[in-house]
Amino acid sequence: MAPIDIRNEDLGAGAALFSVFLCVLFGANAVAIKVSLQGLGPFTTAGLRFSLAAVIILLWALGTGRRVGISREQLGPLLILSFIFASQLSLFYLGLSRSNASRGTLLANLQPFFTLFLAHFFIPGDQITRRKFFGILLGFSGVACVFMEKKGGGTGDLRVGDLIILVATFLWAINAVYIKRVISQFKPYQIVMYQMILATPIFFLEAFLWDQQMIFHPDMKVIGALLYQAVITAAFGFLAWTYLMQRYGTVALHSFIFIMPIAGVILGGIVLDEPITWKILLALGFIVAGILMVHFKTDKRQIPPIFYKG
Repeated sequence: MAPIDIRNEDLGAGAALFSVFLCVLFGANAVAIKVSLQGLGPFTTAGLRFSLAAVIILLWALGTGRRVGISREQLGPLLILSFIFASQLSLFYLGLSRSNASRGTLLANLQPFFTLFLAHFFIPGDQITRRKFFGILLGFSGVACVFMEKKGGGTGDLRVGDLIILVATFLWAINAVYIKRVISQFKPYQIVMYQMILATPIFFLEAFLWDQQMIFHPDMKVIGALLYQAVITAAFGFLAWTYLMQRYGTVALHSFIFIMPIAGVILGGIVLDEPITWKILLALGFIVAGILMVHFKTDKRQIPPIFYKG
């Protein structure tokens, strides 16, 4: 997500608290998606969210004098990333419409484990160590617990939605690995902004073709949830996380990302009244333990995932 760290400041108490706050915001995003799906089709939600977020980031880039244009050589990688991005987000929104927020949050947080597995084969020098292997094993033990859990507080077979989310998470990992290969050609905001711009027409085409109703109950709760996804996580969250990462380094921020699945599960229970059973808690424990094992003492050259997805 960012160039190699050369010199970083120490993470003070204020910055640490802000990092925790951002991780809670990211963790709550699946809950916001579930709320918005009460009044919008899944593909419509994705199209509205990322078109608005793209405009916000574009205005920020222009207002701060950052380079917006891209070269012809950059277009090819951006088209590939945008196709993966559109596929990934389409599946995630579709899967979440058939599952629930807590399960979706847990499955989405498998992305670092998928990324480590793929990076072993496609990123030179990014090999799976024994510690990473056991972290991955813990993470996928959490998946087994999720699929053992049948209660979800929804309708239909939740495992169908879970499988769709799992495929979306794997695509997210492919996206992250490809970004690592081409990151030197871009600024982080360029990658995120152009993925959103190029993918938005695909989301709206999918909405027109496959959403049973694109907009059917746009009350204030649904609109607020949509704005949360677009403004708070996709725009503000990305910009704030990028600033912290560039100032304090990737290693310092990795120490907090285990908060995301915890926040997602707890808020899913509180806000959406989703059941938090012992299997879900066990899955949460495995996944959090795996994240901690993978990311503590991690190499500073590693690039954390871009938080536009969950």
